[in-house]
Amino acid sequence: MSKVPNIIPITDLRQDAASVLRRVASFARTGDHQPSRGRAAAVMMSTEEYERSEHDKELLHLLARGEKDISEGKTIDLEAVLVEARALLKEGKR
Repeated sequence: MSKVPNIIPITDLRQDAASVLRRVASFARTGDHQPSRGRAAAVMMSTEEYERSEHDKELLHLLARGEKDISEGKTIDLEAVLVEARALLKEGKR
């Protein structure tokens, strides 16, 4: 999984939401890019949704890597994979 994002405690948000949002906007800024007025500055989601989102992102990364490997001819014959899988299953039963 990717690195842990900058997480802000809910207490900080309760005590000074404006400051927290300024920190979020500052963190997200790159170069001279300034957030537009009226645009969202932050996203709040449950930890379950965040974990699902990160899992989905990792799956997409793996699919993209697999497609790249296929396009470069980096593949393994299905029969060779099955032979190896059967051997691993036999070892696991011991």
